[in-house]
Amino acid sequence: MFYHIKELQYNAKPSQPDPVYAKKLQEILGGQYGEMSVMMQYLFQGWNCRAENKYKDMILDIATEEIAHVEMIATMIAQLLDGAPANDQEQAAKDPAIEAVLGGMNPQHAIVNGLGAQPNDSVGYPWTARYTVASGNLLADFRANLNAESQGRLQVCRLYEMTTDPGVRDMLSFLIARDTMHQNQWMAAIEELEQTQGAVVPSSFNKEYEKQEVSYSFYNFSEGTESQQGRWASGPTMDGKGSFEYIQDPKPMGQIPDLKPGPAYIHGTPPKEMREAQNQTFQS
Repeated sequence: MFYHIKELQYNAKPSQPDPVYAKKLQEILGGQYGEMSVMMQYLFQGWNCRAENKYKDMILDIATEEIAHVEMIATMIAQLLDGAPANDQEQAAKDPAIEAVLGGMNPQHAIVNGLGAQPNDSVGYPWTARYTVASGNLLADFRANLNAESQGRLQVCRLYEMTTDPGVRDMLSFLIARDTMHQNQWMAAIEELEQTQGAVVPSSFNKEYEKQEVSYSFYNFSEGTESQQGRWASGPTMDGKGSFEYIQDPKPMGQIPDLKPGPAYIHGTPPKEMREAQNQTFQS
């Protein structure tokens, strides 16, 4: 059960309308790494959680907060759209500079959404559940969450640099700070799970069925050997169960593919000798 509190989690008040910036702000609402994505990702991870209750409770804590962030951004977008397009703006648009600014707004904000936000990204691509991850393996999911918060914070920081509106910047500064917390939160949860179940996902798979000879080999598959200088090329592996090996000139270990000709009803291109045999059959 959810309750809605009328007050926003934090202020979402621009200093003045800006329909062009409203279009940009759509990215952190309905984009791949926007608030709708993390909201739905965390909700389904929480609802599907079969681990200890502390994980389920923690996931749903942040999931519910993300609902609040969706509302904050949608409210901000709606206010940035106030008065656009209005009659006085039609007159103002006679100024070429103003006309260029107004022409950059998302027309669907006025035509489809009645000067409101929409569940799309900044170029109008609809939000999709395929942006979300809820696998049931918490370590895999928490790593996906850390990536989502990292990409999301990066985009919010970029949007902060794209405006000078103090009201917009104030809201974004709050979101940036919460993304700092959420990255730290997922890193803490990842560390805890790695200490109890190991670093590789899934930890429950029988390693006897894994070709362990190549489990820790780094293959140099591009020109140059600069990659040999990295932490991933030598020393103990991150799971503590082996040592990295740098393979400078990896050799193929598989066979040369030799596929059988397809059946006649496929109408493919068989080997030359079969084509010649087919031609003789047709001619006779």
